[in-house]
Amino acid sequence: MKKTLEKVYAPKEFEDRIYQFWQDGGYFKAEPDPKKEPYTIVIPPPNITGQLHMGHALDETLQDILIRYKRLQGYSALWVPGTDHASIATEAKIVEAMRKEGISKEDLGRDGFLERAWDWKRQYGGRIVEQLKKLGSSCDWSRERFTLDEGCSEAVKEVFVRLYEKGLIYQGERIINWCPHCLTSISDAEVEYSEQHGHFWHLRYPLTDGSGWLELATTRPETMLGDTAVAVNPEDERYRHLVGKTLTLPLVGREIPVVADDYVDMEFGTGVVKITPAHDPNDFEVGLRHNLPVINVMTDDAHMTDDCGKYAGMERYEARKAIVADLEEGGYLVKVEDHDHNVGECYRCSTTVEPRVSKQWFVKMEPLAKPAIEAVKRGEAKFVPERFDKIYYHWMENIKDWCISRQLWWGHRIPAYYCAQCGETVVAKEEPHICPKCGCTSFHQDEDTLDTWFSSALWPFSTLGWPERTEDLKYFYPTNTLVTGYDIIFFWVARMIFSAVEHTGTVPFNTVLIHGLVRDEQGRKMSKSLGNGIDPLEVIDEYGADALRYMLASGNSPGNDLRYSEDKVKAARNFANKLWNATRFILMNLSDEITRPELPAVLTLEDKWVLSKYNNLVKEVTENLDKFELGIAASKVYDFIWDYLCDWYIELTKTRIQAGGETAVNAQKVLVYIMANCLKLLHPFMPFITEEIWQAIPNDAESIMVSAWPQYLDSLSFVDEERDFERIMDAIKGIRNARAEKNVPPSRKAAVYVATDYQDLFAGCKPFFEKLASASDLQVGSEWMIDGAVQVITNDARIFLPMEDLIDKEKELERLNREKASCEKDIKMLSGKLSNEKFVSKAPANIVEQEREKLSRAEERMAKILESLQALS
Repeated sequence: MKKTLEKVYAPKEFEDRIYQFWQDGGYFKAEPDPKKEPYTIVIPPPNITGQLHMGHALDETLQDILIRYKRLQGYSALWVPGTDHASIATEAKIVEAMRKEGISKEDLGRDGFLERAWDWKRQYGGRIVEQLKKLGSSCDWSRERFTLDEGCSEAVKEVFVRLYEKGLIYQGERIINWCPHCLTSISDAEVEYSEQHGHFWHLRYPLTDGSGWLELATTRPETMLGDTAVAVNPEDERYRHLVGKTLTLPLVGREIPVVADDYVDMEFGTGVVKITPAHDPNDFEVGLRHNLPVINVMTDDAHMTDDCGKYAGMERYEARKAIVADLEEGGYLVKVEDHDHNVGECYRCSTTVEPRVSKQWFVKMEPLAKPAIEAVKRGEAKFVPERFDKIYYHWMENIKDWCISRQLWWGHRIPAYYCAQCGETVVAKEEPHICPKCGCTSFHQDEDTLDTWFSSALWPFSTLGWPERTEDLKYFYPTNTLVTGYDIIFFWVARMIFSAVEHTGTVPFNTVLIHGLVRDEQGRKMSKSLGNGIDPLEVIDEYGADALRYMLASGNSPGNDLRYSEDKVKAARNFANKLWNATRFILMNLSDEITRPELPAVLTLEDKWVLSKYNNLVKEVTENLDKFELGIAASKVYDFIWDYLCDWYIELTKTRIQAGGETAVNAQKVLVYIMANCLKLLHPFMPFITEEIWQAIPNDAESIMVSAWPQYLDSLSFVDEERDFERIMDAIKGIRNARAEKNVPPSRKAAVYVATDYQDLFAGCKPFFEKLASASDLQVGSEWMIDGAVQVITNDARIFLPMEDLIDKEKELERLNREKASCEKDIKMLSGKLSNEKFVSKAPANIVEQEREKLSRAEERMAKILESLQALS
């Protein structure tokens, strides 16, 4: 590559080229190496339906920072990439596309539909991968996996069979969450709750013997058609005499019993509840205890069944209205109360879920959850921040059996086979040849597929070759860090932990780094409905990937949400521009004898100061990254490069470089050494620009990716020199501030008189005052008495700036009097407006307040003008 930089920083011109250079060089590949320590991250696999969004950009940036950091530290750093088949989401998209063509799943049949699904995967599955590359993700693409590929599918079958043989997978009729839109069961973790406005309908159910009524309330009157009992608490004196009697179900005419059950809260409502075992999980449990029939009154798509009489075929909410009207007409409706309550919705499509009884496959969770809880309690896996372990414990300690079957075609088909002759169920990795019960040789495989999370729960070890004991698995597993958002701790993280503990005997990773959501500048969640989503690819196109990455990294604090800010992206782009221009200055003044980053034998005070600052930076950034304080690390590198390197040290070296000779070469050597090592510190955050600059400056590796992470060196700790130079910096800053307050342009030189105990130090730094403080002369002594001088006080010096050197007195008096006249005019106008009662009483309160603030600012300005006039006279 070249040894120059273009005049203008234009990331579009080199980011794609740099990425190709890395890929061609094989720099992302990691191999088992006994001489190195492994460091592994598995990517949270994005859906093949996916388009890169800002949440992905944050997630992948944080992972890439860690991988690049560890790679520079000499680890065999593996970042395993891949994508998820995302059964519900993908099938829904394919079905929607087919609907527009007038084709249904059933028209194609299962095999035809799956053929189309694989075509979809081939067409869209690679899209998000290419987008991740635009972001700079340094994954080992030779190890890219897909949750439905052959290896991952083999792991899924192995796990299913093992759990079944241990009695931890079973098939049963249970109440499950059903999505009427996706037409499949979904697990508890896939249900999101939102507060919705609703009602309590108070109803009267008549006793069959005509002796009275029982009053109860429901939020879902349409389910009453499936009531099979009414329950009261056995301790409730009000109803004890009615237990065992029957009621006549309104509108239906069916007799249902009054049962006693501890589930009923005597203090809530009337202390009477309707029991609908087919449509409520608590009612289902009551039904089991009392051997109640289960009557399902809804179809798969939430319409009333054919057994529902006049309501048959009605959509559930349409039926609700009709049933309430008929209850009112029949005298069964007592009253209607407003009631806000939490309603479960499908996390994919936001349709209100229906609890319903269904024959499904389940995983027994308690035996799997306990060892996984203990592993985290023993510290084998830790959450960063630590507070998130409470969410993990709460979910795992209260976990219910996991419904793993889905009524879909796209996904891992359940490896259960049913004998055509006797119906015997055989669970096996491959279709059996002969029925163990009757000897029949004809089988039919279960139609259902497995929950997407069943396969992604195995991701950390299935991607490395499990159940085979591969070299990758032996070397890279367990993995090191999982980076993910707090919104999928129980969706994914908990499932990976209990799966890994069960099947590999160890936790799948030692650290879970939790990040928050990326919100808009107002703090709102990004969503289609609000139209406030930001496309990362558009940001990259305008500002470059490095600017976006830096903005995301520097704003990140573990566990907390992040606000996207275009201004901060622009600031990051400006930082890259500053770095670019600083490098161009170094390259334009580079001596031919400098061929690699190395320090000169002789160091000046300012050399030692900047090297000591740099040395501390190495130590702090390394500590921050080790503690996953990525945002703090990014900010520290930024501050050092912008402030100490560019604004101070480079400015200080300009005089030396112009002078030529050994002092110029020594300054250039320090510049190259610090720049090369700062590029390494910045590389995990801004990989493209650091590689482009690395190729242009004298370096010691073919790519920055295979260079060595900087080390803290005792030999570069110059504590005394650092302290001494900061005395000079404080003085220069004080002079600059004083000149700025007086509006003195840098071109106007002024004599500087310094009274200090550090006379030799200050006298030796005369060139710095001339260069950075516009000093025409520097006089250093133990004390000075200069009438009418501006004084600057620091901890180590008293500095005098003669007023006549700073300003032309007559011109300054003219300027100040003009400002005074303008300010008096503003004060008069604002005071008049605010003393006008009509304005104050009729104008909006915020406008009046704005005018008061303007007056206050004008009065403050006038006080400063008068101060300055007094000082001049």
